[in-house]
Amino acid sequence: MDKRKVITAYRRGFITIHECAQILGLDSVQVYRLINDPQFRIEPSVLFKQHPVGG
Repeated sequence: MDKRKVITAYRRGFITIHECAQILGLDSVQVYRLINDPQFRIEPSVLFKQHPVGG
């Protein structure tokens, strides 16, 4: 799974920091560092990719 999507789910409140860490295979401290990393910014195009329907 894309790390950016997992972190976005955490930021939006869909999952807890512990669930985020578990999905990413990290501990909570590492996740906090990753979330606060200025180089790890989420691009809107990653979050809203359109997939063909029925195709």
